[in-house]
Amino acid sequence: MDEKKVILAVDDSPENLDILKSLLTPAYTVKAAINGLMALKIAEKALPDAILLDVRMPGMDGFEVLRKLRQRDDISPVPVVFVTGEEDEQTRATAAELGAVGVLVKPVDPDALNDMLAACFH
Repeated sequence: MDEKKVILAVDDSPENLDILKSLLTPAYTVKAAINGLMALKIAEKALPDAILLDVRMPGMDGFEVLRKLRQRDDISPVPVVFVTGEEDEQTRATAAELGAVGVLVKPVDPDALNDMLAACFH
C-alpha cells in the first residue's frame, strides 16, 4: 500500500484547521500549524508533500511564510495552495507571483480542494 502524502495545513483558526482535516483525512496525513512560525518549523523538520496556507494570519502572513519557504532549497519545491477568505485580484496576483499553485476561497469547496491537490501531485 502506498504511503499517504503529507499535507501541512496552516491557519490561525482552529475551526478552519478542523474543517481541512476532516476534508483531507482519509486520503492524506494532515499536520496542522496555527501560525507562520510553527509552519516553518514543521516544514523544516518533516518536509510535507504540499502546504495549504492561510493568507491573513497575525504576526507573519501567508505571503511572508511562502517567501521564507522559497528561500530554502529543500522546501522550495513543495507546492503551496493558499486557502483564504480574500477574493480580490491582488491576493491572486501575489499568490501567483510567489509561485503558489492556486488560491481556494473559504469556505473551501471539497471538490475544488481535491482538484487543487491532484494538480499538486500530477
